[in-house]
Amino acid sequence: MKYLNWILAGMMALTLFACSQHAKDQQVNGKAGGVDSAVLIQDQARIEAMLDSFNVAATRAEYERYFNFYAPDAIFMGTDATEYWNKEQFMVWAKPYFDKKQTWNFVSLDRHVFFDSTGKTAWFDELLDTQMKICRGSGVVVKMGDEWKLKQYVLSVTIPNSKVDRIVKIKAAEEDSLIRAMERN
Repeated sequence: MKYLNWILAGMMALTLFACSQHAKDQQVNGKAGGVDSAVLIQDQARIEAMLDSFNVAATRAEYERYFNFYAPDAIFMGTDATEYWNKEQFMVWAKPYFDKKQTWNFVSLDRHVFFDSTGKTAWFDELLDTQMKICRGSGVVVKMGDEWKLKQYVLSVTIPNSKVDRIVKIKAAEEDSLIRAMERN
């Protein structure tokens, strides 16, 4: 029985590795709805450069530059459950932080970019080194003319599995109130 568990674990690991390699290959290899892989590789590099510049603009408190990375109808979802804002609302919320040069410094540690079949919409996920330690950023970007713009951005704080129970206890009272309020709506 012990050996069977080891064999199953090994087979599972190989399957996961193969799936992750296939997913990685699908990011830029082949054609997406007729879009040549060379174009996808260039666009992936452009998206990655855009996301890096987006993070630098926040670090430097460059308000206009930072918000120019968002599409006009973009949505931002922050780490707090109440942080669901359209671009204009997020700009209002963020303005005082940019004015006081008290913004955030996010550096990508690991990033993945994927494309739809047209090559005009992509989505990404990344792990970020932040003042909150490791966070996850994810979102959707769309090609508008020659530029890639954020259509949706989601920021979440990662929690090690070994700490989840303690974190749930810490946030329970506050979020239970929020849950009750949302259930009434």
